[in-house]
Amino acid sequence: MPKLVIVNTAGEEKEVEAQTGRTVMEVIRDAGFDDLLALCGGCCSCATCHVHVDPAFADKLPRSAPMKTTCWTAATTATAIRACRASCP
Repeated sequence: MPKLVIVNTAGEEKEVEAQTGRTVMEVIRDAGFDDLLALCGGCCSCATCHVHVDPAFADKLPRSAPMKTTCWTAATTATAIRACRASCP
């Protein structure tokens, strides 16, 4: 089972197990991290699930098919992603 190391805005680190196929947003939210707002519930319409991925692991996250238009298209990079659009390997 994949593991995510999550660091919140206060710098506190926690390792959580992630079920394969779930989105990074779902795993972080269900682990009780209130820093991840995810206001739209994962519908890819609000960009409040923005997370930074360690560059050493960014290429290991499979990405879902991109949306045609989003408010985050220009801001999403290899290490700054919308957690609702990245699945756990």
